[in-house]
This record gives sequence, structure tokens and C-alpha cells, in this order.
Amino acid sequence: MPRRWNLYNRHWSGKHHRPVNGINMITLLWADGCAIIPVDFRIYDINNDGKTKNHHFRDMLHRAKERGFQPKFVMFDSWYTSLDNLKTIRRFGWNWLTRLESNRLVNPDNTKNILINTVEIPPEGRAVHLKAYGFVKVFRIVSKKGDTEYWATDALDMEEPERKDLAKTSWKIEEYHRGIKQFCGVEHCQARKAQFQRAHITFSLRAFLRLELQRLKTETSWFESKRAIIRNAIRYYINCPSYSLPTDSTA
Repeated sequence: MPRRWNLYNRHWSGKHHRPVNGINMITLLWADGCAIIPVDFRIYDINNDGKTKNHHFRDMLHRAKERGFQPKFVMFDSWYTSLDNLKTIRRFGWNWLTRLESNRLVNPDNTKNILINTVEIPPEGRAVHLKAYGFVKVFRIVSKKGDTEYWATDALDMEEPERKDLAKTSWKIEEYHRGIKQFCGVEHCQARKAQFQRAHITFSLRAFLRLELQRLKTETSWFESKRAIIRNAIRYYINCPSYSLPTDSTA
């Protein structure tokens, strides 16, 4: 496979709801309900390294294990619910919580595997056998818009209030992505070579860490921290502008 000189690839965009060309970053985030700390990331660059998103997912889990992380739960999108991924987490001795696609096969009564969306699931959840994996507990969640989600965990004693709290914590990954886009300029790289694109992304993440540390220390929002950086410069320029706008002689 020929090497590409940049990191652009075709991938699905949740923002545009269709495949687009762009740089796809996969992030491993540590969160406790308050702090949001990126601890690892990978760039989906299958044309150069031959690795799928699931390969990168497992690589980051292995690296986290080597670094001594002991998460209470590993949470991730349904894209990463392959058996290899789930079994890797189990082998590390960690618990997981995620959403399953509605066509995932489970065995609820030790008779046969059926689609999860055909299983009767009470509000408190139900233990079922996930095909080729083992027993998991599943929850059926219906949104106000009528959309149905199927959440699953290997923690068979989990109750709905705990699942709900963990689901809120997992939303921190969306807050993080919003933060690095709006306040750290991760999408505004002007470079065209992969080396410089990676450098831009890395510095954007470092900028986010500074903003998050400031937020944790002073309870100052990301928005206010970024605004404070440029506020004095704007004030100084308004008082002493380096350039003056041309006047309209016809006025």
C-alpha cells in the first residue's frame, strides 16, 4: 500500500452524519466526573500503518495497563464493542460499560441467540449471555424522542442509577472534543505534511491540559481562560492601534 504524505482519510462524521475527508483522532480519556484528562491518543492512518480503529483502541488499553492505570470502568462507543476489545478489557481485570447495536446477538434464556432488540428487558436491566463472550447485564433506554439504546456491562450487579451516573461521566469525552475544537484550535491546522499535522494536534492537546489545569485550580471555565489570554492584548490595541482604518473622503 503506498504511503500518503498527510493524515487525511475517509471516515464517518457524527457532525455531518456522512463520510467525510479529514483527520480522525482516537482519544483515551481519564475522567472522574469532574476532571477531564487525555492520557493517550492515536491518529487513524490506515494507509500508512495498516491499523484499524479497533487496533488503536487495544494499543491504548495495553499502554494504559503498562502505565499502571486501574480504571473503575472502561467506557466507549458501540464502534469499539468487538469481541477482541471486550475480551482484552476482561483479561486486564477491568470492568466495562458501553452501548450495543440493536442487532447484537444474545441468549436470554439458554435456548438460542436472538437479536437484543427482541429481548424483554425490565427497567432494572437483565442478565443475558452475549454471543461468544459470556454473561453481561443489559439495559434498555428510551429517550424523550423515542430513540432506543441498549447499554451493556460485564458488572452483573450494576443497578440503573449507577449506569446512569457512569453514562453521564462518559459524556465527558464529547465535552473534551468540543473543548479542543473551540478553544485549542485542533481543527485549524494549515500544514499539509503528516509530521507537522501531528505536531499541531499534540500542541493543541497540551494547550487543553493547561486550560483544564487552570479550571481545576481556579474554577475558571475554558472560555474565560482563553478570553483572559487575549483580553489585555485587545484592550492595548484598541488604545494604541498599530494601523488606522482609512477614512471615507466622500463622507
